[in-house]
Amino acid sequence: MSTIERFETNKRMSRVVKYNGILFLSGLTADNPDDDVQGQTRSILAKIEKYLQAHGSSKDKILTAQIWLKDIDRDFAGMNEVWDSWLPEGTAPTRATGESKLAAPKLLVEIIVSAAV
Repeated sequence: MSTIERFETNKRMSRVVKYNGILFLSGLTADNPDDDVQGQTRSILAKIEKYLQAHGSSKDKILTAQIWLKDIDRDFAGMNEVWDSWLPEGTAPTRATGESKLAAPKLLVEIIVSAAV
């Protein structure tokens, strides 16, 4: 049986969980909530790359993504523009995008991914 490894863990959550060759990243938000949706998306994707690389994976190994937007009508196209330019050709994961009230008023996007190691 594989061991469950948890990283950057506190009482409430772990930032990364590794199990059976799969990384599960928690929801990530931008460092600067004053950025527009494209800036926030770029910030989040940079974080995702950092966490994936730190744990033996990469963006071309992403299996699934959940993307939450504060206002899907306003921000879907802008977020997708950044996402599409970031993701390597031919490596699109399964994905769902929805609208949600996020944890802080200025947050426009939150992204959750799982990836193979």
